Amino acid sequence: MTKISSRLAATAVASLLLMGPVFAQSPAPAAKSDTAPAATEKKTPKARSSESLDCSKEADAKGLHGKERKKFRSECIKNAKAGEKAK
Repeated sequence: MTKISSRLAATAVASLLLMGPVFAQSPAPAAKSDTAPAATEKKTPKARSSESLDCSKEADAKGLHGKERKKFRSECIKNAKAGEKAK
């Protein structure tokens, strides 16, 4: 009788040790639905104005980078928009 109970105890301990990883697994990822929140979608870049594109081309031609480029483009776009309003 003790032989059977010791085998039963050993089997129970072994099964508990082997069941640990089964319960430790992470749950399966949720399926994506068509009603996903808009925050997870990638934002589309804004369309650039013709003034912005023209000023970028000028800055490229002058070889400007960094703060100098940003300052040049800012002034260029402001002047271009002021020129349109004067017309």
